[in-house]
Amino acid sequence: MARRKMVAGNWKMNMTPENAVSLIKTLIPLVQNEDVDVAFCVPDLDIIPCLEAVKGTNIGIGSQNMYFEEKGAFTGEIAPDMLTSVGVEYVILGHSERRSFFAENDETVNKKVLKAFEHNITPIICCGETLKQRKQGITLDLIRMQIKIAFYNVSPENAKKAVIAYEPIWAIGTGVGARTDQAQEVCKAIRDCIEEIYGDLVAKEIRILYGGSVNASNAHDLLNQPDIDGGLVGGASLKVDFGKIVNYDKIQTESN
Repeated sequence: MARRKMVAGNWKMNMTPENAVSLIKTLIPLVQNEDVDVAFCVPDLDIIPCLEAVKGTNIGIGSQNMYFEEKGAFTGEIAPDMLTSVGVEYVILGHSERRSFFAENDETVNKKVLKAFEHNITPIICCGETLKQRKQGITLDLIRMQIKIAFYNVSPENAKKAVIAYEPIWAIGTGVGARTDQAQEVCKAIRDCIEEIYGDLVAKEIRILYGGSVNASNAHDLLNQPDIDGGLVGGASLKVDFGKIVNYDKIQTESN
């Protein structure tokens, strides 16, 4: 059975609640595709109004972060049951901006992954290398380490429900995405790593997204690679062109 495609928008630190609802209303008719799961991972303040705005649509709502404790003296953090209590389905974990700016590491990502599964939240687990690391030739070694630590003690049943997002750090927000062959090479290496850990069945089921300057012009080629099951989209998810990314298959057909 073919893996179902997924296109998730990471809104980062953008959009007031009013603007968020307005954008969603604009995008709802543009992201209709029965073959693609669509999600927006939005700032915490926007979660509740966005959940209201997407009722009855094909759009899921996710958070951009989550702490690995149930409750307590953790100022500024959000607990998993706070997310599930309002209907959040997804959470982005280990994004490079969280690692770079807020001192997250592979071990804390693993704790968050385990906690997300405890609460039946689908984690979108990010991995990726810097430009320096790519030039040093250690991309695949680094990615394998990130994946193996993130999935430490994760059961096969949960692992196959996870979503992995490969985001080369040098391509995030720069407008310069990885070449299609570069993205496919790393996503295949990720799938091979999952196969080493869990076996062929889990590796065939788990979804791997590419992120890093995904846009309407490159989505068709990227999302048609054998080991790329969708996109984690940053800046373009705040524009009407996001609909073209979700409908990458139809846009190409219409232009031929």
